[in-house]
Amino acid sequence: MPPTPPIPADLNWQKATDDESAPEYIEVAFGDDDHVYLRTNIEPDNVVVTTRTKWDAFVLGVKAGEFDHFVGL
Repeated sequence: MPPTPPIPADLNWQKATDDESAPEYIEVAFGDDDHVYLRTNIEPDNVVVTTRTKWDAFVLGVKAGEFDHFVGL
């Protein structure tokens, strides 16, 4: 497994919800280094890092319904 890259300080974090009243939400940021960074507002120092290629594959899977069986769990 490759080492986790350092988290850039200048990331532009975007909330994954438009619901201003949501107490918990995921934030995503796209780095200049081809990495995608994910965190929750509850634990902002706990960052998950993936590549843009893997992120794009995940988004395509979501749009294709590949994860629909998790809805309502």
